[in-house]
Amino acid sequence: MLPFRKTSVIFACFLGTFAAFGQNKPVSKPSQTTICNPMNLSYRFCLDAPSRREAADPTMVTFKNEYYLFASKSGGYFHSKDMIHWDLITTNDLPIEDYAPTAVVMKDTLYFMASKNDAPLTIYKTGDPKSGKWSVANAAFPIGMTDPDLFLDEDGRLYFYYGCSDKNPIYAVELDTKTLNPIGQPVALFNSNKKEHGWERFGDYNEKDDSPWVEGAWMTKHNGKYYLQYAVPGTQFKSYCDGVYVSDKPLGPFTVAAHNPVSAKPEGFVAAAGHSSTFQDIYGNYWHISTMTISQKHMFERRLGLFPTFFDNDGVMYVNTGFGDFPYKVPNKKISSPEELFPKWMLLSYNKPVAASSELQGHPARYAADEEIRTYWSAKTGNKGEWIALDLQKLSTVNAVQINFAENNTKTMGRKPGIYYQYLLEYSTDGTNWKPLADKTKNTTDVPHDYIELKMPVKARYVRLTNYHMADGTFALAGLRVFGNAGGKVPTTPDKVDAVRSQIDRCVVKMSWAPKPDVVGYNVRYGTQKDKLYSNYQILGKNSVTIGNLNSKQKYYFVVDAFNENGITKGDKVIELE
Repeated sequence: MLPFRKTSVIFACFLGTFAAFGQNKPVSKPSQTTICNPMNLSYRFCLDAPSRREAADPTMVTFKNEYYLFASKSGGYFHSKDMIHWDLITTNDLPIEDYAPTAVVMKDTLYFMASKNDAPLTIYKTGDPKSGKWSVANAAFPIGMTDPDLFLDEDGRLYFYYGCSDKNPIYAVELDTKTLNPIGQPVALFNSNKKEHGWERFGDYNEKDDSPWVEGAWMTKHNGKYYLQYAVPGTQFKSYCDGVYVSDKPLGPFTVAAHNPVSAKPEGFVAAAGHSSTFQDIYGNYWHISTMTISQKHMFERRLGLFPTFFDNDGVMYVNTGFGDFPYKVPNKKISSPEELFPKWMLLSYNKPVAASSELQGHPARYAADEEIRTYWSAKTGNKGEWIALDLQKLSTVNAVQINFAENNTKTMGRKPGIYYQYLLEYSTDGTNWKPLADKTKNTTDVPHDYIELKMPVKARYVRLTNYHMADGTFALAGLRVFGNAGGKVPTTPDKVDAVRSQIDRCVVKMSWAPKPDVVGYNVRYGTQKDKLYSNYQILGKNSVTIGNLNSKQKYYFVVDAFNENGITKGDKVIELE
C-alpha cells in the first residue's frame, strides 16, 4: 500500500513501479460520447507577456450541418463535425487578432466580423469556411464598436447588436442584407441596473459597488419571442454571467426576464458562464457556449465552456450549468431535459491524498485535487519522468479522467511547433501493480484540458500520471479530475436550512445548514417559481453560502441538493423567500 498523506510526498516505494512504466502496452483509443468543461481546445498562447493561454467571447454557428467556433485571439477558428473533436483552421484573410468575433449564416454563405472601435470596419464572407479563404462583403461598415452580434430573423431581415461599456447601453440597428450597411439610426436598448439586478454587480461574488461592464450582446429567437442576452459584470470574475431581456420585436422595447441570470456558474472547478453565443445543433437542441475565467496570470486568461440550453413550456430560457464541469453526453437526437445528458459519473478526486515526484514551492501537489482551476501543482522540472498520483481511498469504478495542464514558467508566445503534451496515465488497485488507462506517449496534438472517456470502466484505487513531454515550462496541473462511482450510498440532504434574505439589500441571501458526514458537496437550485429552479450554485468544502445575484423585486424559491462520490440526492424542502 502506498503511504499517501494529506500533504504531497516523495516516496521511495513509487520509484520501483515507476521504473517499469515504459513496459505498459498502449490501449486502443476509446470512442467518445461525453465531454467535460472547460472545452479541450488548442487554446493559443497570447502574443504578449506574461505567457498564458486564452480564448473568450465565443460565437458558434452551424453551417452545412457542421460547427464553426470563433473566439478572441485564437490564431484562427475551430471546426467540428460532432462538438467533441475539433480542428483549427488558420487563415490570412480575417482579422483574427481582433476581439469578440461574430458570425451569421445567410443562405449558403457564412459572414464574419470582429470588434473595431474606429470605423470603417470590414465584414467578410465565405461559402467554404473549411478552406480558410474569405472575401470582403463590406469594406466600409460605418459603426465602430466592440462586441458585435449579427442576427438573421426568420423573415430574412438582418440586425446588428453591439456594446461593451461600463457607461453606455447595448445598441441595435437593422442592416440591409445586400449592402450590409445600417438602415436608420441605432437604438439604445438597455443599460445596467445594479441596484435591482444583483447579477450585474462587480466582484467574484457580486459584492462590489463598481459599475459593471455591459457587453457581449447575443440575440436568439424562439417561438416568436426575442431573447437578447448580455454579459456582466466583468470577464475576470467568477460571477461573469449572461442576463437576458425579452421582447416581441427585434429592436424592442425589451423587458428584463423573470429568470436571471440566464447563464451563470459562480463556483466549481472552473467558474463563470458569460459573454456567450446560443445556437442549435443539427438535431435542434440549443447550446450556450460561454467564456469561463482563470484570470490569474492576466485578467484575460480565459477558457470556453459549452452548456445545454432550454426553453420551457412558458417560454422561459435557461442554461443548465448545474454540475457544468462534470462529464455530460453529447446527444445524437433531440432531447427535452438536462437529465438526459448526465451520465451520473461523480467526482472521485476532490481533496484526495496526492503524491508527486517533486513539487515547486507555492504549488503543492494537493492543488491538483482541490477543484480550483486558479491554483495548480507544479513539479520542479518539465523533465520526462515527473509524475503525480491520486489515492481515491477506496476501490471505485472509474469512467473518465480530465487532465488540466497549467502553464507554469512558460515562455511561449503564439502558436509554434512542439506545443503538445505526452504522458502515460495509469491505474492500480493496490499501489504496486499498474495498468494503462491512456497511453499518449506519442501524442502530437495540443490537449491542454485533455479528457479521457474510458471505453470500458475500470476498478481502481490509484491513478497516476507520468510526464513524457511538456510543451513548455514545468510539468504542472490545475486539476487531475477522476469521475465514476465509489459504489456506496448516496448522501442525505440537510435536515434544516436556514435562509435569510437581506432586507437592506434584497439581491442577497445567506444560507446555512448543519454538515452531513456523507456529503462531498451541495448544489443550491433556485428560481422565481417553485417549479422553475433553473439557477445553480455549487458548494464544496463548506455548509453555507451567500448568493448575491438575485433580482431585488422578485420572490425566490430555494432547495439544497447533496452529492457525493456515489450520486446525487435532490432536496425536498423548498424554501420560499419574499
